[in-house]
Amino acid sequence: MVEILIVIAAILSGLAFLLALARFALGPSRLDRVVAFDVLTIICITFIVLAAIIQGRGIYLDVALVYALLSFLGVIAIARYLEGRF
Repeated sequence: MVEILIVIAAILSGLAFLLALARFALGPSRLDRVVAFDVLTIICITFIVLAAIIQGRGIYLDVALVYALLSFLGVIAIARYLEGRF
């Protein structure tokens, strides 16, 4: 049962990744692209967590946490740059 839920989560995450990638490519403004980039990083973190669950390796959770912190800081820096305060 858990394996089925993991597969469903992976499929839904893949679909969300494709939709966010389309928004990133077609976004009419730079802010849309920044938000799509943030969504893409969150989905990548989801994939890393799913890989940690499937393989049973806790070190991937540490990688996901560091990636989440760095992506948050990156998006904040990009937003401040686009706002003109940086």
